[in-house]
Amino acid sequence: PGWLLSPAGRPYLDSILHKNQRRVFGLLERPALPPALAVPTVTYKLFLAGKSGVGKTALVAWLGGTPAPSAHHETLGIEATPLFWPAKPRASGRPVLFQLHLWD
Repeated sequence: PGWLLSPAGRPYLDSILHKNQRRVFGLLERPALPPALAVPTVTYKLFLAGKSGVGKTALVAWLGGTPAPSAHHETLGIEATPLFWPAKPRASGRPVLFQLHLWD
């Protein structure tokens, strides 16, 4: 569970953080890792649906490390937010980089 804070996981965490805050990546961007730390990327698309005003946009903002909107504004259409998260699954023991496309 504490792999990201260990010396082995810290370079992966540093690739997604800037000044101790999660970096915001564009749809075509990804974290820059040195060739020695290159890992496979596993991509998932997560679609959030629900009634208006229940907190879908606030959840995506919280997961993405950006401030949640202070006032309720209805999301028009779909907003896609890319989110990267490094992990080391117990079964394989090799780090992977999860690329989540959150559709709100």
